[in-house]
Amino acid sequence: MKLISNIESLLFVSGDDGLTKKQLAFLTETTEPQITETLEKMIAEYEGNEERGIIIKQLAGTYQLVTKLENVQSIQKLVENPTSQSLSQASLEVLAIIAYKQPITRIEVEDIRGVKSERPIYTLSAKGLIQEVGRAEGTGRAILYGTTTEFLQYFGLKDISALPPLPDEIAVDDMEDTDLFMTKFQEAFVNQE
Repeated sequence: MKLISNIESLLFVSGDDGLTKKQLAFLTETTEPQITETLEKMIAEYEGNEERGIIIKQLAGTYQLVTKLENVQSIQKLVENPTSQSLSQASLEVLAIIAYKQPITRIEVEDIRGVKSERPIYTLSAKGLIQEVGRAEGTGRAILYGTTTEFLQYFGLKDISALPPLPDEIAVDDMEDTDLFMTKFQEAFVNQE
């Protein structure tokens, strides 16, 4: 039935906010009694099927899709290790550059790497490993990036000064082979999985 599909999609998208019967009726162009009947059917189906991982809960007049309590251990693993998905080589390179040269602009990162770095910066920001830490002086006032406390926690660092030292014979500005950074970062990602 299309109404069940619509309600399920709407509740999924609404997340923690949930939706009232009135909102669901308006959004699905149906009546509140139809919504009530369909919600009751959905609630019974979700709760009665142990193969489903979600249920519908009513909280303060709103309906939400929530996970079943039986799955709390699996969900907890995901929440405790949100960056368990490995990063690409490009993201690791950008992360290393930002970690050692922060605060640094995207253009400066691209100058060091020699390639565009918008996508890796977006990925690292989405994973909470880097963040905007200010704006550069001058024309355009480019965004400055730096690492986050999540970065420090993930790599087990007390603070940024605990990063492993760079080899003396290679200056950061002369990096042609970013592999010197990657070893420690890849080891940390492998050890976390």
